[in-house]
Amino acid sequence: MARTNEEAAELVQELADLLSITGGDAYRIRAYEKAARAIVGYPEDISGLDVAGLKKIPNVGESIARKLADFNASGTIRQVLELRAQIPGGVRALTAIPTLGPRKALAVYRELGVSSVPELTEAIEEGRLRELPGFGARTEENILHGIRLMQRAGDRVLIDAAMELAEDVVAALSQVPGCLRCVYAGSLRRMRETIGDVDVLAAADDPGPLMAELTALPLVADVIAQGDKKTSVRTTRGVQVDLRVVPPESWGAALQYFTGSKQHNVRIREMAVHAGLKLSEYGLFDAASGELIVSATEEEVYRRLGLPWIPPTLREDTGEIQAALDGALPRLVTEDDLRGDLHSHTDLTDGTASLEDMVAAAAARGLEYYAITDHAPNLYMQRMTDEKMLAQRAAVGALQRRYPGMTLLHGAELNIDPDGGVDWDAGFLAGLDVCVASIHTHFTQTAEETTRRLVRVCENPHVHVIGHPTARRLGRRAPVQADWDEVFRACAHTGTALEVDCFPERLDLPADLIRRALRFGVKFAVDSDAHSPGHFRNVRYGVGTAQRGWLTPDDVINTWPLDRLRGFLARKASAA
Repeated sequence: MARTNEEAAELVQELADLLSITGGDAYRIRAYEKAARAIVGYPEDISGLDVAGLKKIPNVGESIARKLADFNASGTIRQVLELRAQIPGGVRALTAIPTLGPRKALAVYRELGVSSVPELTEAIEEGRLRELPGFGARTEENILHGIRLMQRAGDRVLIDAAMELAEDVVAALSQVPGCLRCVYAGSLRRMRETIGDVDVLAAADDPGPLMAELTALPLVADVIAQGDKKTSVRTTRGVQVDLRVVPPESWGAALQYFTGSKQHNVRIREMAVHAGLKLSEYGLFDAASGELIVSATEEEVYRRLGLPWIPPTLREDTGEIQAALDGALPRLVTEDDLRGDLHSHTDLTDGTASLEDMVAAAAARGLEYYAITDHAPNLYMQRMTDEKMLAQRAAVGALQRRYPGMTLLHGAELNIDPDGGVDWDAGFLAGLDVCVASIHTHFTQTAEETTRRLVRVCENPHVHVIGHPTARRLGRRAPVQADWDEVFRACAHTGTALEVDCFPERLDLPADLIRRALRFGVKFAVDSDAHSPGHFRNVRYGVGTAQRGWLTPDDVINTWPLDRLRGFLARKASAA
């Protein structure tokens, strides 16, 4: 995704948020929100487009196109600046709290004079919030939960933002004469959900040109520290980048050293000490003589310690070292293993691309099968109807003739009601190839209520996959509470798969819960949940999460050949 697109989308979304605060027209607000999603997912860099070109972006009409042209010319949108001036900065700061919302933020400012997170926390502790219309004890609890969620996120960014920055830096540094190797390492290489600092590792005989190039990059806002071995900069994107340059002969040891978690590296160094060795970023040495033993590749370092190479996504000291010693490391699922995608959307509901464009993009990925799963009618704002769904089924059938090499599946993303029911009756659902069911509302039920809700939907013979099971949105919405072991038992018993949603703000089911679910024999689907062709890029993040959960190809139903997948889906339906 072009950085210009991301910045423009953020401004358009901010415009929607500001209009929400000021009581703007609901239709216009939704139009801006849909346009923001479309801009983020648009495959072309919008910075070179005129108004006519901008209007080709889905959900971007004349008015929004002119605002984007304003952004291309000035770097901002004038209406956003005007609205910012009308709304106190404290109110805008409060809207960053995931569970508060713009209108409630304005209410606490107007009624209580609260204009900061500490003031809001104090008002809640004193019981002043529940005196306001529309507020109560449950609202206070939810807002406090949102404050804690925001504070935990801190200065960390989602993996896609960190990855884009890292790849830009690596690409620039790789062109420097004398740079022999350059990659990102650290938590990003381990595919953590959120990233603090981006670690970049390079190999060169002379580190000077690389250090100079990093500090001169246009994306650098200021230099925190600069030296021969390490340079740290703060970027214009608000993320710190740490560059370390090592001699070429130390590459493998350095890559191992700067990739693993602190706990993983402590364990590895302990193994080295017990073997009479010393491990550092420069190599594995004999502790007594100081003689270098190995350092050129990660494989050499691990092998000399009696271990096979351990995939970066497992290096968290959560059992991977013992598994390596036992010869029991899993053959992790990869993006190349995915034969299909079982969850995606079109502009029939909240997607930003047509059915034809989404199918073409799926075919370009080389998929063997692809499911279109637009939202069902109980998510009323998407305006789905039986007639629209049946018309789409006919359109999918017509498109199938144009793509004989890829099997198209017609399905839906159903909405899990508070009691575990779903949209449509059994007769209608039986006509769908695949049904994903997800929680989209009532996120604050008790753990007992949510557990019953999820168990009941697993027992529905027409539900094949539970979509983004915890319903979390990183930094914005906490996961629902449930007895997950009970849910996993239900999934295993009923043959219901759990999704690993690839959206960077979801990555749901999380890795720790994936590993727990594996113990019950649950199967999984690693799905894009794409709302535009550009969202297919997110699959690598979902695969990274699946790897962190120790999933193999056999654990993931959309790595299976189509006939095996159809057998899995049919067994669920046969229980009807």
